[in-house]
Amino acid sequence: MTLRHLGRTTNICKADAVRKLTYGMNVSLDGYIAAPGADISWTVPSDELFQWWSDRVGPARLALYGRRLWETMSSHWPTAAQQPGVDPAEIEFAGRWLAMPKVVFSSTTSTVDWNARLVTGDPVAEITRLKAEDGDPMDIGGAALAAAAMRAGLIDEYVLATAPILIGGGTPFFAALDSWVDLNLVETRTFPDGVVLTRYETRR
Repeated sequence: MTLRHLGRTTNICKADAVRKLTYGMNVSLDGYIAAPGADISWTVPSDELFQWWSDRVGPARLALYGRRLWETMSSHWPTAAQQPGVDPAEIEFAGRWLAMPKVVFSSTTSTVDWNARLVTGDPVAEITRLKAEDGDPMDIGGAALAAAAMRAGLIDEYVLATAPILIGGGTPFFAALDSWVDLNLVETRTFPDGVVLTRYETRR
């Protein structure tokens, strides 16, 4: 998930789950996705990193959003292509984001738009159901929503675009867990500005 301007679990998902669930964010070196006060000004990606995130977005993936991330994304991207000074990469991302199917998990939001549907019930139950379906890969975003999926053992891949900055506190990327989760490193890649992208798969 991106915004340019702005050993084991106790509950492992079924081994025969068809759909892959990935949790990916820009992360500080000390493990936070936002500084205190929800400050994400330090996460503005380079053109190359922005394109990498953009290439993951589109009709072939399903995005799962928590309320806060949904509000952030939906307040910007539906009209981003019409804003003064917008560049072609942002126009491309805006179109891909609008086309991408989305599920928003919130007990306080009343309506959603832009190819999204709202789930007000138990997110773990719904994500478990979605994973058991035959369908396209899924990305999950939003710290609280991802934490619930993480604790339930539902996340198959973690993607961290780690920036060389220490922010000292805020919203952590990883949730507190009851037991260890073993991971396999599957990719390491460097981007401008000292950002290192790493991908890990959960070892089942």
